[in-house]
Amino acid sequence: MLAVVKRSGVTEQFSRDKVVRGVRRACQGRPVDDDALQQLAQRVEESIRSAGLAEIPSHEVGLAILGPLRELDGVAYLRFASVYRSFSSVEDFEKEISDLREAMAGPDESEKRAVDD
Repeated sequence: MLAVVKRSGVTEQFSRDKVVRGVRRACQGRPVDDDALQQLAQRVEESIRSAGLAEIPSHEVGLAILGPLRELDGVAYLRFASVYRSFSSVEDFEKEISDLREAMAGPDESEKRAVDD
């Protein structure tokens, strides 16, 4: 059994369904199907279980969601990250968008040329 320790100190059993419900809200109106959400939840669970801990803070579950969600849908990622990381300004969004663009672009042209040489 894998337990999640909430900020309040309450412990509850890890639930893929709860991950799916939380991510589904961020994906509203986005071209993301239920199968993709189930796969994301499975990746999150596998990532958490690989740590080998019986209990994990809820914050770590959120962190485990961010990576796969970023790969799945950029807009849903920004929605989730804005709530999870408590964005409080336009600058928070701008920085996250900039980071997302960099991640999606991959290596820049100079890195590509170095690889080609």
